[in-house]
Amino acid sequence: MGFRGRQNLFIKASKRRAAFRRLAHGFCLLVALGVAAGTGVQAHAAAAQPATVDPALRRALVAAVQESATFSNRFEAEVWLMDMSTRLARQMPDVGRRMALLKTVHAEATRAGLDPQIVLSLIQVESAFQRFAVSSAGAMGLMQVMPFWIDEIGRPDDNLFDMRTNLRYGCTILAHYLDRENGDLTRALARYNGSLGQYWYPSRVATALQTRWYAR
Repeated sequence: MGFRGRQNLFIKASKRRAAFRRLAHGFCLLVALGVAAGTGVQAHAAAAQPATVDPALRRALVAAVQESATFSNRFEAEVWLMDMSTRLARQMPDVGRRMALLKTVHAEATRAGLDPQIVLSLIQVESAFQRFAVSSAGAMGLMQVMPFWIDEIGRPDDNLFDMRTNLRYGCTILAHYLDRENGDLTRALARYNGSLGQYWYPSRVATALQTRWYAR
């Protein structure tokens, strides 16, 4: 990819991260406004298989799995890692596994232009941080990605139980849906889950974000 292409990707990701910062607190109002109707419904239908595959999403996934990502601001990332590590410690006591996961979440969320704490909230709802989780619908891994995607983009050997692979697929899918919904995080999350038009799933993610990952 040339300089102009990388520059355009950086600008797009920066705009998306800024939009996430503006949206986060308003998104949490979903909880305060009581739109959590249907919260007893199982969440594990994420990245659900659509009736027809969006060609733009297919292209985004193909490009994403060929990229690598590292921290762009090491000091900021290290501060974030320490904070999030404390929040995750009870659920994931092993410090090595915990830091590896958080580093990968930060890298993959940042690469996709997403707020890493919203990605952590989604993982909490989807898999409770169980790397080998499989839903009744067949969704796999931390972000509960449907396995049809690996065949759809011509990468049948990709392992959705691999931490980075799963996060790359999941973050790319969510970022695509956020773009498709013009920055509407509620609709993007519902589309990710396959429940567009309903609020129970975005409300679950908002609850996790408000009570665990953005709480002071």
